[in-house]
Formats: sequence, C-alpha cells, structure tokens
Amino acid sequence: MRRAATAVVAGGVALAVSPLFSSAQAAVPLPTISAKGAYLLERTTGAKKYGKAADIKREMASTTKVMTAAVVVNTPGVDLNRKVTISQTYRDYVTRTGASTADLKTGDKVTVRQLLHGLMLPSGCDAAYALADTFGVGSTQAARTKQFIGQMNAKAAALGMTNTKFDSFDGISSTGNNYSTPRDLATLGSYALRGSTLRSVVAATKYVAPATTSTGGTRTYTWYNTNKLLGSYSGANGIKTGTGSTAGPCLIFSATRGDKTYVGVVLASTNVTERYKDAGKLLDFGFGSSTATTMKLRQLPEGAQRD
Repeated sequence: MRRAATAVVAGGVALAVSPLFSSAQAAVPLPTISAKGAYLLERTTGAKKYGKAADIKREMASTTKVMTAAVVVNTPGVDLNRKVTISQTYRDYVTRTGASTADLKTGDKVTVRQLLHGLMLPSGCDAAYALADTFGVGSTQAARTKQFIGQMNAKAAALGMTNTKFDSFDGISSTGNNYSTPRDLATLGSYALRGSTLRSVVAATKYVAPATTSTGGTRTYTWYNTNKLLGSYSGANGIKTGTGSTAGPCLIFSATRGDKTYVGVVLASTNVTERYKDAGKLLDFGFGSSTATTMKLRQLPEGAQRD
C-alpha cells in the first residue's frame, strides 16, 4: 500500500508531513506512583482523571478526620463560636493511644472553629474526641461518640461512598473496620471543599488560637499543618494527611490553578515523603505541568506534630 505524504514549502525547503502523526504521540503519559491506591478527579465536573486500585478498601488513618470535620460544619445551625470545655478524658485518650495531639489542656474553653483547626492542622485526636463528644447525641461520652460515628457513616452513605465504613472519629480503629477507597475519599474531599469554613481551615499552614483557661486567663495555641504539600506545590490548598501502622502514609489533597481544581487521594504510599511526590505527580498530570520535579517540601518547626 502506498503512503501519501504532503509537501509543504517553507523558505524554499520542502518539509514532509507524515500522515502517521497522531494525537497519541502528544499524549501525556500516566504518572508512575508508589502508593498502592490513588485517585484524581476534576472537582467541577467530578470527572475521573486518574485511578489506581480506585475501589480497593484500605484503612485510611487520620484522613478519617475529614469526615469528622464535614459532619460538624454541616450540622444544622452549627455555631462555630460555641465554646467547648476540654475534658481530661480527651487528654487521657491521647496518652493511652499514643495519638497525634493538639495538646489541648484540661479545663480550657475553645471554640468549635478552633477545634476544627486543632483537628485538621496538627491532626489532634483530642480535638476529634472533643468534637465527637460535643456533636454526638447521648447521655454519656461513650454514647455521644458512638452516635457521632453513626452520623459519619450516614454522611458517607448520603455521598454515595459505598465502600467506606467508619468505626472511629479520628482514624484510630480498634476493630479494623475503619476503611475507605481512593475513589470514595476523593468524593469526600470534594464535598469538604464546598463550604468556605473547611476550605479556609485545610488551606492554612499555621493557626493561632487564644483560649480561655479554667482560671479565666488566656492560653495561646499555635498549630502547624502537617500537610507539607501546602506551600510546596503551586496552587495546593488542602486537605489532610494520615499515617498508620496498617494504613501507611495517606493523603487527601487538592490544588487550584485558574479555573481548575483537582482533588486527589493516595493510600498506602511507601513513605511519608513519597506520598507528597505521588500527589505532585498526579496534580502535574491533571494540570499538564512539571512542578513536582522541582518541588521542595515545606519544613515543619521543631516540636510540631507530624502525621
């Protein structure tokens, strides 16, 4: 079979234009990532951009707290300035489980807004306990936190997160029945960004919270966001880290450039640094950029929580 060619004359030189050239040659290759599971969606349309083991259930560690926060801020009539008194039980829980903490002090009065920052920036399990205890329904702490977890599962069902189950308000699971999938968590991340409150919380690299002590004085909490993608990848604006012995390093992330916002998830990455590299590669794939190749991660101050 003869192959036709078109001759184009430019400056007296005949250029052969091959009819075999196709858009496939210009296609951006799929990124290679270390995480066992991943997903990337374009937030406006909800369209899938990338998926790897997208519907395989895995433990999700502290990315659980995105649902904790979402339930709180979407509670009808929620008062973000409502003051919550910190119970010794919250501190004892952190000590007993070796959990990440906002280092909330017993007797301090902090607002719901402040607790949301303590939950999402330093990944405070004490803040998670305080919110579950405050927004759950029941006559005891155990009853209230159980009912709050029920609210988390109801919200997951309403969002169509059919492969997700919560047995914890913070990701510390005693039964192993706290799991999700990359696709479901991307849905959750997209939902969390709908309201201005959570968008502001998850985008902050630092938050200073003055609280009233039990004696009427003032204590100032300073929290740094464990999500190192913020301030490292151009356009990054969320959402939440997670690390667990079974779950491995996890991340729900988001970034906006121009009129495009991508929300993504990596689960069970090989290490805490690789999860950011994975996220950067996925975002580059979405935006058609190469930012991740030169990305330098923001460093956390000494003594700041890691997650």
